[in-house]
Amino acid sequence: MESEGGRVVGEYYLSLVFFCFAGAFVLLAAALKLLRSMQWWCSCPVCEAYVTGSWTAAGFDNLSDWYAHLLRCSPTRTIHIHVLGNIVTADPANVEHILRARFPIYPKGKPFSAILGDLLGRGIFNVDGPDWRFQQKLSRAELCSPAVRLFAARVVAAETRARLLPLLERAAETGETLDLQDVFRRFAFDNMCAIAFGLDPGCLRLSLPASTLASAFDAASRLSAWRATATVPLVWKAKRLLRIGSERKLREAIGVVNVLANDLIRERRKLGSANGQDLLSRFMGVVADDDEYLRDIVVSFLLAGRDTVASALTSFFWLLARHVEVSSAMREEIDRVLSGSGGEAVVVTADKMREMQYVHAAIFESMRLFPPVQFDSKFCTADDVLPDGTAVRRGTRVTYHAYAMGRMEELWGEDCGDFRPQRWLRGEGGVFAPESAYKYPVFQGGYRVCLGKEMAIMEMKTVAVAVVRRFDFEVLGGEGRKTPKFAPGLTASLAGGLPVRVRRRDGRRMPSIASAPSV
Repeated sequence: MESEGGRVVGEYYLSLVFFCFAGAFVLLAAALKLLRSMQWWCSCPVCEAYVTGSWTAAGFDNLSDWYAHLLRCSPTRTIHIHVLGNIVTADPANVEHILRARFPIYPKGKPFSAILGDLLGRGIFNVDGPDWRFQQKLSRAELCSPAVRLFAARVVAAETRARLLPLLERAAETGETLDLQDVFRRFAFDNMCAIAFGLDPGCLRLSLPASTLASAFDAASRLSAWRATATVPLVWKAKRLLRIGSERKLREAIGVVNVLANDLIRERRKLGSANGQDLLSRFMGVVADDDEYLRDIVVSFLLAGRDTVASALTSFFWLLARHVEVSSAMREEIDRVLSGSGGEAVVVTADKMREMQYVHAAIFESMRLFPPVQFDSKFCTADDVLPDGTAVRRGTRVTYHAYAMGRMEELWGEDCGDFRPQRWLRGEGGVFAPESAYKYPVFQGGYRVCLGKEMAIMEMKTVAVAVVRRFDFEVLGGEGRKTPKFAPGLTASLAGGLPVRVRRRDGRRMPSIASAPSV
């Protein structure tokens, strides 16, 4: 009987192994059939170059430069990257079509939300419909209010006066090398935490303390961006399910972000939100006790307020270091505007900054060449035809490429590759004249136009005027490069940072101010 029982058990396990093997074989066959039906099987030259990475052999250091090349070569300024299911365009008419004329059928879409969902959750940059309308309405009301703008200007002025300029002054005295990209990230992070949350993390103190939240946020941003480049989303989804590789690292980074973002919310509650001037206090008055939703709002504001401003400032000073004539022209204008009105002031008033048309033009020209967000994608929800005649099938990802658009001769002239702020000035007095948001979609356009545009410009101008008056930068390394090397991420950042030596212009020391920013 025992041998008979053992035989039955053996047959049972043998059958179980057989059925498991058969099931695995069927699943593998189904997966192979699915993969063969997907667009990544395309063997056209563009898709082959993308998949194999052979575009780097053609002399392109950055994927964005390769895209710009492809778009310039396209008669319609629109290309197809089949392996990504992506239509990429640099045609302003197409951009307006996507962002305004046919806005309802070009949302961020569920695929995009899935890619960034773990990091951004239900934040404004990752949602459509009622969630987006609610956050957009409340954010617009707050960011456009005079009280919030005045509060933000005071925060930025204090951070510039008490931390940024003393740090540069010390570097000029000691001759130490500074990573200017890291400096601007710390600067923007402190500002955003103060403006949005009413808290001061002190990342830009002279000791340059390590920030766990900033480091985790960098890692989460980089790894989330990698998902969007995957030709087979099934790969990163499987890695997320199994918690291995890059998805394990992403999960760990987001875990740190979540803990510290929740700490920010709890700390804000302890301080009391009823009379707070910061944005988080105002959202708390509406969202009440939904901490997960508040966490998503916190992370979205950090992404918008820190990474984009830091990216724009880094590229701006990279360009100024290579174009001393622009720095000289800026100083001439600053001296003229400030003549007889407290020219020794550490931080210039908003009224005086508004008179600096060339400074404004230089900032916009810098972002034309190096937009903080190099491209933006939507997902089409209905069959459509773009103004250039390109057919768009439902479910297709459609991308407008702001980086490439800044390099189109028909949009900016034969000197489109040059850093020339004068192109933005009109008339004898050199008055700044803006361009269409669809020709210059650095701040997006249409219904999703950047609500923090004016605040970001204020922050950049405050830094530009304060720093250019006092310091010169010598960029170390990268000699002869026409464009910097970018690192992967949701916003443009320089691989390896921006190491510089700081030189004081006039040989005089800046007034010593040791007080911390008052928020």
